Amino acid sequence: MTEVKVKDQDLQRAADEGMDAFLRVFVDAIYGAIGGELTPETMATLTGEQVTLLAWDVLHTEVMDGGFVQLIYNGYGPFIFKNPFAKVMKQWGLRELSKLVYDGHTLWLKYRDKIERELSDDEFMALFEQMPEFDDLDDTFVENEEQWTADIAHYVDEHIEQFVKIEH
Repeated sequence: MTEVKVKDQDLQRAADEGMDAFLRVFVDAIYGAIGGELTPETMATLTGEQVTLLAWDVLHTEVMDGGFVQLIYNGYGPFIFKNPFAKVMKQWGLRELSKLVYDGHTLWLKYRDKIERELSDDEFMALFEQMPEFDDLDDTFVENEEQWTADIAHYVDEHIEQFVKIEH
């Protein structure tokens, strides 16, 4: 397993800045430990918790920027929907997020052939009108994002040793 280290002072500073900054320290440290790129090879060197946190970061970033359609278009459908991410979210106590990801999985299976192909900007933008089922998922994510981020930060804080080694 890849050893991921975080300085205690960096964690303290980030915790004072808020949940997003706190999680960013972990995500950046994990990416730093694997050379900045998540591949099947580097993923195999991480713990399940570390991979799950990176999956949350991808989901959060993509959905907040352009919704589930963008997440799928940018090639993250298999990473989010074929891995046990939704199951782990439920285990971490985030039942509603888990349900949302399972609902996203259903739509991914239905529409992936239309979304996961090369498209012009206009064709990509038209997807949002052609697939309005994603609107409810996007809205639910945005409405709950702050609480889910806090819940994940709380989980990470209570299980730090599963994510990083703290350097004093």
